[in-house]
Amino acid sequence: MFRAPKGTFDLVPPRAEAILAVREAMSDAVRRAGFGYVETPSFEDTQLFVRGVGESTDVVTKEMYSFTTRGGDDVTLRPEGTAPVLRAALEGNLHRGSLPVKLWYSGSYYRYERPQKGRYRHFSQVGAEVLGTEDPANDAELIVLAMDGYRSLGLTGVRVVINSLGSEESRPAYRSALQEFLRGLDLDDETAKRAELNPLRVLDDKRPEIQAALTDAPLMSDFLSKSDLDHHDTVRTLLADAGVAFEDDARLVRGLDYYSRTLFEFVHDGLGAAQSAIGGGGRYDGLSELIGGPRLPSVGWALGVERTLLAMEAEGLPLPGETGLDVYAVPLGEEAARQLFGVVTELRRAGIRADLATGGRGLKGAMKAADRSGARLAIVAGERDLSAGVAQLKDLQTGDQRPVPLAELQNTIRTELGGSVQAN
Repeated sequence: MFRAPKGTFDLVPPRAEAILAVREAMSDAVRRAGFGYVETPSFEDTQLFVRGVGESTDVVTKEMYSFTTRGGDDVTLRPEGTAPVLRAALEGNLHRGSLPVKLWYSGSYYRYERPQKGRYRHFSQVGAEVLGTEDPANDAELIVLAMDGYRSLGLTGVRVVINSLGSEESRPAYRSALQEFLRGLDLDDETAKRAELNPLRVLDDKRPEIQAALTDAPLMSDFLSKSDLDHHDTVRTLLADAGVAFEDDARLVRGLDYYSRTLFEFVHDGLGAAQSAIGGGGRYDGLSELIGGPRLPSVGWALGVERTLLAMEAEGLPLPGETGLDVYAVPLGEEAARQLFGVVTELRRAGIRADLATGGRGLKGAMKAADRSGARLAIVAGERDLSAGVAQLKDLQTGDQRPVPLAELQNTIRTELGGSVQAN
């Protein structure tokens, strides 16, 4: 029997319903803030990620699923969402209209990781990007919206950690100072090479021996220009004003090269140190130029759906999702099956979650299916009921049953269900 590839997973009920609910909750906040939806292909030109994400990053050097098509094109399954979304916005000339452009997206991403709990080779994210703005208010806005999404799921243990990586004005001096420091360490060949190519990548090395060696490394905060400091202070002030607690971490970096100035992570300690980041993002003012576009300063984040679900489990929260059906119809006989098919169709059109026993099940088997469905009510009808113009309406919680005229069935069900009926 075939199985899902190593490091991947299938979404099947009931966990699939929880995943959908998490996506919905996480995207609801940005939709209310006026973000428009964007969807990009699952694969892109490989150079989009080499240039945008950075050729020295682990994502590009070790984790990408890249291949050559039959037509000779070099493509890669998307390992992250920001570069594709920015590419789509540029290709669609969205940047030529009113700025900023606010976009959100949701989808699957792919990295050749070492599989473990919370880290998969196929994973899903909800992302949001604000394109064409240098305003620190947009940095703070995105952080607040993400926290609102987490809170709507009932999460209370999410921490916000922030830093500033500086701008093109201040980073060259820091880069030189950091390289000089790294050259004085006894690094393995690969790490030493990375220090020369992109020294900030060394700061992102999670090996304990490397982190111990970096204890006295220079900090970006000591090299920030006045404009960088003002930008960062404004972000911090706006977060405080919005009631969002945050922690400063001068050593925070992320595994993608395009970040500048504001950088942040959403952390949940219930997942363990290695997998504690459940989302993150930052500002990427130079990415558009790296992939061939005009200067378009921007900021965004991506929130991990599976890790958010793990965080909810760590807090003992009930998993979100559909609560099941409202009504389950049980026909007894062919004529009843035909008539109840129409009844169920009309109930669905009225916003009532309904299903119908099919396959010629007997009463006992159909009622067991009704119980398993989670429905509140069951409609049971045979030829004698239908000839009298009624159906039996049974409360599956109390066991009470009574005949209801077919013409009054929908209104009676709506009354019984009360506030649980979904709006059309």
